[in-house]
Amino acid sequence: MIGKALSSDFLKIRKKGVWFLVFLGSVGLLAMQALNFGLRYDYMIDHYKTDLWLGLIREIFSFVPIALYLGCTLIASLIANVEHQNNSWKQLLALPISRVSVFTAKVLLAFIAMGVACLILSAGTVILGILLGFGTDNIPYLTILKLSFLPYLGALPMLALQLWMSLTLKNQALPITLGITAAIASMFSASYPEFVPLSWPFLSFVSEVKPELPIGAGIILAFIVYMVGMGHFRRKDVN
Repeated sequence: MIGKALSSDFLKIRKKGVWFLVFLGSVGLLAMQALNFGLRYDYMIDHYKTDLWLGLIREIFSFVPIALYLGCTLIASLIANVEHQNNSWKQLLALPISRVSVFTAKVLLAFIAMGVACLILSAGTVILGILLGFGTDNIPYLTILKLSFLPYLGALPMLALQLWMSLTLKNQALPITLGITAAIASMFSASYPEFVPLSWPFLSFVSEVKPELPIGAGIILAFIVYMVGMGHFRRKDVN
């Protein structure tokens, strides 16, 4: 049942800008670093001369947490607005499909969309490094994958929260405001205590910290938020 709901949701978002946002967010982040290195090429090469690939990864990572929080916010809002704008919740929930399947399918859709964005970032980082002349003999593929996916796992609670709020609130002002605030606050995540969820995308990648803790905490908290959100969605009246 969840599979059918997920297939239906994939069809619904074809012309809603979700995949464009997924592509634009990842490519935009890479384009910013291409411009950064292009304008200051000699300085950046000299600054990171001991490991050019690691230098590129560090420059990209400095913007990954804010991009993740903005991406979670916008993708959740776009997915929810498919139903809100068409006022189709009553028709959807009148079908012989459980609310649990409806809610879970939309969560999976957002999870997949963000995963695709991370995959594009990984591939784009490799391509950008090659175009910048860093060579192909010592590409740190594993580190690049970690750059893209570990912070994402740490940001899962925000994705779950944004979906819960976006799916249950027709007015998207509150979830969007919360997402933008979290994105701005994440710029200072290095100074937050380890138990603060906003710090988990940052801590998931930095080498000084064991990534298992923020990643595990992110997955567990995301699951808790998902369960609470699903329970609320099952009981909520729809218009």
